[in-house]
Amino acid sequence: MNHDASLSAPPRRTRGIVLLGLAALGVASALFALRGPLLMSAPRCMAGRWHGCFDTFNGVVLMTLVTVPLAVLVAWALARRRRAAGVAPAWRTSLAEVGMVHGTVPFLWLTLMPGAGAGVVPARVSLVPLRDLVTMGSLGIVGNLLVFASLGFFAPMRFAALASVPRILALGAGCSVLVETAQFVLRLDRVSSLDDVLVNATGAVLAGLASRRWWRTRAEAASDRPRPAPAPVG
Repeated sequence: MNHDASLSAPPRRTRGIVLLGLAALGVASALFALRGPLLMSAPRCMAGRWHGCFDTFNGVVLMTLVTVPLAVLVAWALARRRRAAGVAPAWRTSLAEVGMVHGTVPFLWLTLMPGAGAGVVPARVSLVPLRDLVTMGSLGIVGNLLVFASLGFFAPMRFAALASVPRILALGAGCSVLVETAQFVLRLDRVSSLDDVLVNATGAVLAGLASRRWWRTRAEAASDRPRPAPAPVG
């Protein structure tokens, strides 16, 4: 059995190295493609100016990338604290917590960013399914898929109660409904659309399926725990 385990370790390690390399290549390619817009907003962001940085798409994306090392440091500190307390799995839980926040807050910020007619233009609602998909365009659809992708990817890894596809779908749809309601109530010059809810929830589910190999084992372990016997009555 030890011999078989030693044989399976190198392929698993090689697979992890390949996935890490592909992720690094994808990030580098994205940075290369966005280098122009990001560098345009860099001076104002580095100067701490609100206008031109935190109220623009490029500025929010730039600050999200800049704070990645800080997010990794926070995850490391949480994992170290959990290891000292004997909590397992320390790294997976810590990364899930940081990933949910760092990957979701910027998209929520962009989604709730006021438009040019905020507070003036009447709130608009579109409740006809699939009607707004045509006007979204490919970029809009991809953006909506990513809004709650981090939440769908990491939440089941952190909370065993969310470790199922229907619950991830309910989580993505519920959070999206809250965002669309906030857009309507605050009159942010955005259309509160049913299609946004559908696409956001779909993105959460797809991301949850991508991390299924990590949260499925957690859900199985939680279901195998012995349940306390009911107390006798009388």
